[in-house]
Amino acid sequence: MSKITYIVGDITKLEVDSVVNAANSSLLGGGGVDGAIHRAAGPRLLEECRTLNGCPTGEAKITGGYNLPAKYIIHTVGPIYSGSALDPMLLESCYRNSLELAREKGLHSVAFPAISCGVYRYPWQEASEIACRTVSQWIKLHPDYDMEVTFCCFSQEMYRIYETILSGR
Repeated sequence: MSKITYIVGDITKLEVDSVVNAANSSLLGGGGVDGAIHRAAGPRLLEECRTLNGCPTGEAKITGGYNLPAKYIIHTVGPIYSGSALDPMLLESCYRNSLELAREKGLHSVAFPAISCGVYRYPWQEASEIACRTVSQWIKLHPDYDMEVTFCCFSQEMYRIYETILSGR
């Protein structure tokens, strides 16, 4: 049975099939959750990422989890918020493509950070609504595939946003 949960926590500590990395387009590490995942996974992650030739915004690529409890890391590049009509489409693509990649790999539990909500400045409420809607739609489109999705929030404030959105569904 598929389900969506939300927690406040450290995504690098979660025991799931895959964590999603809110990466930059080089996939070679950066700040925020990207840097935290690279540090926790260890240097072999960077070695593998160098073989992937980057990743366009909205797309997703997968690597091993290395020193993380998660078996895999799905790297997706969120949009830098500009207020354009393209922003929500690209953010939706991040969630949808990450879930598709997980399904193709036979994974059944995925933890997402708040993609684009850090240095990419996506408004938290709007980004959370897009995340919840996209994941819910994906689950409905795949009723025969069990997927446990966890939104791993970096603050109590972000947690309350997810709580409000998901309690209304």
